[in-house]
Amino acid sequence: MNGKMHEKSFKDYFESPDFYQLDELLTTEHLMVRSAIRDFVKMEITPYVEGWAEKNHFPKEIVKKFGTIGAFGPTIPAQYGGGGMDYISYGLIMQEIERGDSGMRSTASVQGSLVMYPIYSFGSEEQKNKYLPKLASGEMLGCFGLTEPNHGSNPSGMETKFEDKGDHYLLNGAKMWISNAPEADIAVVWAKNEAGRIHGLIVERGMEGFTTPETHGKWSLRASCTGELVFSDVKVPKENILPGKSGLGAPMKCLDSARFGIAWGAIGAAMDCYDAARRYSLERIQFGKPIGSFQLIQKKLSEMLTEITKAQFLNWRLGLLMEQGKATTPQISMAKRNSVEMALKIAREARQIHGGMGITGEYPMMRHMMNLESVVTYEGTHDIHLLILGAEITGINAFS
Repeated sequence: MNGKMHEKSFKDYFESPDFYQLDELLTTEHLMVRSAIRDFVKMEITPYVEGWAEKNHFPKEIVKKFGTIGAFGPTIPAQYGGGGMDYISYGLIMQEIERGDSGMRSTASVQGSLVMYPIYSFGSEEQKNKYLPKLASGEMLGCFGLTEPNHGSNPSGMETKFEDKGDHYLLNGAKMWISNAPEADIAVVWAKNEAGRIHGLIVERGMEGFTTPETHGKWSLRASCTGELVFSDVKVPKENILPGKSGLGAPMKCLDSARFGIAWGAIGAAMDCYDAARRYSLERIQFGKPIGSFQLIQKKLSEMLTEITKAQFLNWRLGLLMEQGKATTPQISMAKRNSVEMALKIAREARQIHGGMGITGEYPMMRHMMNLESVVTYEGTHDIHLLILGAEITGINAFS
């Protein structure tokens, strides 16, 4: 179905807050990348995303457009079709896309951090050459299979298994809450072998016994597609196993990369809500003057800008640490949960500033609020990230 059938066209007046002049710490390349993605979002996403969300429609055509603009795998080397960029560029791309919509950012970050990253980091040279260029261009869409019906925060308990059948592996099990699944051409699936060791396998659409039923009834991430991965005696060629790393640490490294992108992306959602509220406060007249002249509205806007500014600098520093190979999982957890909590609070405050109009699709806050309720849960819930930090602080693992 053509996404144009669902379009509501809105003019995008977004202006990015930069209260502490963080732009001066960014390189010319960073600014160029951000500008290109911001222009893309203003042209290809924000004019139409309210209509997509209202109709629970995933615009398939956006995949190749993301590939053309370089949103897939920006840190992957150019020889495999990636952008060869640094982590701050990656963060800025995710920030700008999520400013448009969290579901759109999920599509891009799953492709880059959870599909291309493991193939690049743990795959064979043949796998890299076969899949990465097509994923980078958007010719192929991928998904990441870790979460299961009975195992979310505890992925080590996964029940999906594969057996060695001599000339192939036989894969059985199921994954759920999988972004991109209904439209994905390939899935990077994590499963246990006979010895209970976790490995990654590349499962291709069309393999007999592999189905991807769509998840219906979502009130969040409605412009993205979500589904299950079901494996019923799926024969996976032996050359499709990722040879570079096994164990739970492999998918966890992928999640670190994705969570870094989420930390930046959530700031984008927060900035969109703040900017909408700031403009509305100057346009909406009550008691004979703009509501922005009232103390309580100024308090809300001041607190929003303060929290956005703090998060911007936390993420910028994390980006430098990522680039130097020094960033730790607890540091990434801190940034992810801080950004999402901050964005949720700002979305709610911005909705209040808009009054009754704030619940309509004429403004982005309700869509961002619903989206962020998924973002605060996926790739490590808000509480799980607290416990990751708690273990780092005390040296005591609360999970065991």
